[in-house]
Amino acid sequence: MPGRKQEIHAKQKRSHQPAASQVEIAAPAAIISRRAADRLRAGHVWVYQSDVEQIVGEPSGLMPVADHRGIPLGTALYSPASQISLRLISTEIIDPAQWLELLRTRLQHAIRMRRPMLNAETNACRVVFSEADALPGIIIDKYGDLVILQLLAKALDNTETRTAVVDVVREELNSSTIIERPDPRIRELEQLSAPATTPLYAADPEQPLLSTDFQLNGLRFHYDANTGQKTGAFLDQRENYAAAARYAHGEALDICTYQGGFALHMAQSCPRVTGVDISRAALETAEKNLAANAAQLKNSQVDWIEANAFDLLRDWSQSEATYDTIVLDPPAFAKSKRAVEGALRGYKELNLRAIKMLRPGGILVTNSCSHHVSLADFQQIIAAAAGDAGRRVRLIERRGAAADHPVVLTIPETEYLKCLICSVE
Repeated sequence: MPGRKQEIHAKQKRSHQPAASQVEIAAPAAIISRRAADRLRAGHVWVYQSDVEQIVGEPSGLMPVADHRGIPLGTALYSPASQISLRLISTEIIDPAQWLELLRTRLQHAIRMRRPMLNAETNACRVVFSEADALPGIIIDKYGDLVILQLLAKALDNTETRTAVVDVVREELNSSTIIERPDPRIRELEQLSAPATTPLYAADPEQPLLSTDFQLNGLRFHYDANTGQKTGAFLDQRENYAAAARYAHGEALDICTYQGGFALHMAQSCPRVTGVDISRAALETAEKNLAANAAQLKNSQVDWIEANAFDLLRDWSQSEATYDTIVLDPPAFAKSKRAVEGALRGYKELNLRAIKMLRPGGILVTNSCSHHVSLADFQQIIAAAAGDAGRRVRLIERRGAAADHPVVLTIPETEYLKCLICSVE
């Protein structure tokens, strides 16, 4: 990187660390703690704000990173306002032109890796999954001919990045429309610019495609770029939807159904399905999805209830309502480590009520998308709920996110979704 060389005496934060000798490093650069350096060397890519010991020179979006002794560790995206200050993109020192070339290459690789997952039955998937594809801060989802982009890091908030993404997506996916849809919470944390009011690309600029129907496992779902959570649908559950349909039987209940993903899949094998969600807008989309699959699901009665999951399960379990299959797919209860204790109580309450409501031989499909709640803790909570309910619960399958959401073993945050399929006796 260009810049005047400066002598840096790395600031020490821990008394047990040896004193750092003076080193030379080109500015700008970030000097990080020994703890953070060890994490990067072990294969993670994040450096938290509390682990940045010194910024040398005028900071830029692309920053060389060095340990407390001045030994280079690579190049990272820099976010001055975020708790995650640095996201490593290379173990080499690279310049902006080299990064854009690397970005294009990694985008191509990520998209091509997902192509075998797309077919007549499923034409939607996550084509870029941030750190899991060595593209920190970039999420790209494909819904049929519509592609949704999320940029989640300040250093990516520029014309060059958007141009590179659009070019590669057009080459690899031949999509009608590419829309950037930022996450409102991340936009505030990262201090990102206001989102564009028009698509990044549209084959027909006068009438860009803003909503569409897409296929998951042979079922049709509606997508509107202006509504919904995340980038619009929960693609990470695609394989779990199909698994639930294989085991579901009898009367089924889908708690936190959102737009009907589990409910409509279970309607293929269950004569009656009830989907519950607190969001009226989500249930309106679920009803559209039901109508789109009416011919395929004509042998099942599907209805929707707008209600709070905790209140409804408490009331129904006390009134001795029973079901043969229950799905629990709540939103993330723990968005930080401090929230884990409360999240575990919430998961136990939902699962305890559901287990009590299941008939002997019933199926429980229970999910957690809270990264901070480990699989071991989640499984232990289900066991505790089973014990309190006085029921024997047998684990049939232990599942995670669909294959388009790959897991990198050295980045545990890429493995967040837990899905347990159980038989309740």
